[in-house]
Amino acid sequence: MAADRRGVLYGVACYVLWGLFPLYWPLLEPAGAVEILAHRIVWSLLVVATVLAVTRSWGWIRPLLADRATLARMALAAVLIAVNWATYIWGVNNEHVVETSLGYFINPVVTVMIGVLVLHERLRPVQWAAIGLGTLGVIVLAVDYGRPPWIALTLAFSFGTYGLLKKQVGATVGAVQSLTVETAVLFVPALTYLIVLDARGDAQLGHSGLGHGLLLASAGIATAVPLLFFASAARRIPLSTLGLLQYIAPVLQFLTGVLLYDEPMPASRWVGFVLVWAALAVLTFDGLRQGHRTRRDARAPVPMITVP
Repeated sequence: MAADRRGVLYGVACYVLWGLFPLYWPLLEPAGAVEILAHRIVWSLLVVATVLAVTRSWGWIRPLLADRATLARMALAAVLIAVNWATYIWGVNNEHVVETSLGYFINPVVTVMIGVLVLHERLRPVQWAAIGLGTLGVIVLAVDYGRPPWIALTLAFSFGTYGLLKKQVGATVGAVQSLTVETAVLFVPALTYLIVLDARGDAQLGHSGLGHGLLLASAGIATAVPLLFFASAARRIPLSTLGLLQYIAPVLQFLTGVLLYDEPMPASRWVGFVLVWAALAVLTFDGLRQGHRTRRDARAPVPMITVP
């Protein structure tokens, strides 16, 4: 029970930190989204490499280098997470916090759709109903915005596809090791971009004061710490519990956009969000019910078979 409580606390901590990112990224301005992304990659690699050095966890590297299929999937995952991070940072720093929260609200629905289209999974009628509600919500929001909510869709599909690749990789590497590989893949392009930016005189690191420089460098810690909390939570509590906790982040993002940044929420936009939330409620209810049935069946006694 103590492990479960710690797991829940770790889970709440990681999603609260992710949910508060809209308060953090604007502090890094006037750096642009790509520059912030590059710093996030460079400093994240340094942080996770330090963690691995302290824990002496290097044994996984050689087997991974020999597995080309896994490396290829992780390299593609690195590109997708970079697209996700860049879109999220740009959205927050350009006053689209509410729309970024929408991306993470519809991500579970998109994940289910990817399962159908790519993995050919068969859905229950309730899951189809959730997809219908989510799609209708996105259509309503597209009409309200006067354009498709491309920020939200980019976030949802990039992270959903990233999740698919991680599923295909399976348990080959852990969370810290995974971040190490992904940031290592992106490290050279990110560092090259920062060097070129500095040579042009457009870099912010070292040119906007010591405090701002430390904030840019802290992007690595801001990336690694929630991930470490998430890994600790995933080891201690069921995925169903972790799945419920995941809504903390977009709820905090949504509230930040509406209450702190005063982003407009006309009635039609509320309708779209309510439809998306209804889809999430249906998916969550169905997932909990299915999980209960699975656990109940696992506890059921195995019938004796009489051999004539």
